[in-house]
Amino acid sequence: MRDMTTALDDVDRALIHALHLDGRAPFTRIGEVLGVSTQTVARRYRRLRAEASLRVVGLPDPQRAGQAEWMVRLTATPNTARDVALALSRRADTAWVKLVSGGTEICVNVHTPAASDHSLLLRDVPRSASITAVSAHQLLHRYFGGPTAWLGRADALDATQVAALTPVVSGEGKPLTEDDDALMTALQRDGRASLADLAAATGWSAATVARRLADLQAGGTVFFDLEVDPAALGATTHALLWMSVAPAHLDAVARELATHPELALVAATTGPANLVAHALCPDAAGLHHYLTRRLGALDAVHTLETAPVLRTLKAAASR
Repeated sequence: MRDMTTALDDVDRALIHALHLDGRAPFTRIGEVLGVSTQTVARRYRRLRAEASLRVVGLPDPQRAGQAEWMVRLTATPNTARDVALALSRRADTAWVKLVSGGTEICVNVHTPAASDHSLLLRDVPRSASITAVSAHQLLHRYFGGPTAWLGRADALDATQVAALTPVVSGEGKPLTEDDDALMTALQRDGRASLADLAAATGWSAATVARRLADLQAGGTVFFDLEVDPAALGATTHALLWMSVAPAHLDAVARELATHPELALVAATTGPANLVAHALCPDAAGLHHYLTRRLGALDAVHTLETAPVLRTLKAAASR
């Protein structure tokens, strides 16, 4: 993949911002808001898919879909870490898998039904002899991330354009059922799949697909996330940040971090570190500036562990 950092123009960035707001917005609507033709939007979308790994994926919001969400940290022997990470990436209950901290640590985001037996956490992982350490941390509350993602890709539209493209989410989230499995699998492959394609994947009529999708979106149970190579937007250095914050100040610190454009995830978690974040910065110097100038200004952050992300082996669309 070639470096697109300087190749993205205003229309590219505006399209990325538009899809960040509504991944299934029709190209005609996006073109109207951006002031360009539908053909231009479609052509730019195809280019970004090919050159910047852009993907729209439909995903369940764990908090609304009745799922428990975990961050599992594993340490593996140096010659097996990549194979272990690849094996984890093939599991249906892993949302993303990253190699961090020199390539011997694996960080896995796991979604399971709230009442499940958590087989990955309790049975499958300990059976692997190549894994030397495991810790599991349940995410208690997402302050930022998921339906609200990295703001570094959302800075091209003005307030009027944002309002015109932002979908309305209202009502209580409707839980997913086994009947939705085929629909969700199709949306994870391509969040912009047509109603006809989704009907073929589910065996439902197009009208039934449209109605069920509208219900899940309106309740916030399903959202459409946007994947794009962060390097195309100038972020080449990534790190997971594990912080220990005084409990009385945890909510205030997390809400402050949720406004930082350098972060793509902010969540309260169980374990010695009670707050986790995912930072995306232009380079190592930018990460250092963020850690020392912005995080360093928050007195309530008592400890900070920085785990550089070396490679993402699975993202939301990598099923």
